[in-house]
Amino acid sequence: MTPKILVASHKEAPMPADHNLYLPVLVGADFNYKGQRGFQLDNQGENISAKNPNYNELTAVYWAWKNLKNVDAVGLVHYRRFFSEERKRSLDDVLTEAQVEKLLQKAPVVLPKKRHYYIETIKSHYLHSHYQHPLDVTREVIATNYPEYLATFDRVMKRRSAHMFNMFIMKKDYFDSYCNWMFSVLADVEKQIDISSYSTQEARVFGYLSELLMDVWIDTNHVHYVECNWIQIGDRQLVKKAYGFLKRKLFSNVGNDNTHY
Repeated sequence: MTPKILVASHKEAPMPADHNLYLPVLVGADFNYKGQRGFQLDNQGENISAKNPNYNELTAVYWAWKNLKNVDAVGLVHYRRFFSEERKRSLDDVLTEAQVEKLLQKAPVVLPKKRHYYIETIKSHYLHSHYQHPLDVTREVIATNYPEYLATFDRVMKRRSAHMFNMFIMKKDYFDSYCNWMFSVLADVEKQIDISSYSTQEARVFGYLSELLMDVWIDTNHVHYVECNWIQIGDRQLVKKAYGFLKRKLFSNVGNDNTHY
């Protein structure tokens, strides 16, 4: 097996030592490239690099979908989040090629362990942080163009746990199938919403929406998967995150701001 795991980054960052397995990808290379070495640029070949401010790490996924050849499996991690069978937050403990192959022998898809939101649903968690209109349009697009996914979409929105972070490892045929559906949905949503007045943070909307689509695709297609532990490299900024969480829950009305319709 020849797996390749993309490491999405918008800047110079420490990378795993195994260059055969891990491929650093500079996302948004149309405007982020400043002579960085050792990166695959996401603006080579067929690409959507210019959409990185709106699609986040998905510009790396799109590049791989359209250009990465001679691989049996494709994965995505982030320069600060990696799959690991250990608990140590170290680049020395990220998945090895042998571990990847062992996981893919169990199932064609590897996902991070689910994130649990005990006091809210996936939908309410999203709406506490982001505008509601794009999520409503996503449901309308699925209902109109991909109706076989609608019941699952509604179930996923009512759950209190999900596979987040846009992290995965998939055998190539599953990766191609996922990308074909996910990018089609997002393209349809993009045609129907105006994000020209969104803040820089909220303009990343298609990356946020895609996190919600993973479980919809998995469940609708009855894809067998295994979960893997993940680690975060560097400062986790727990106090800052806790403050942001409470601020969103107590004071934010971003999800109900109809001025961005």
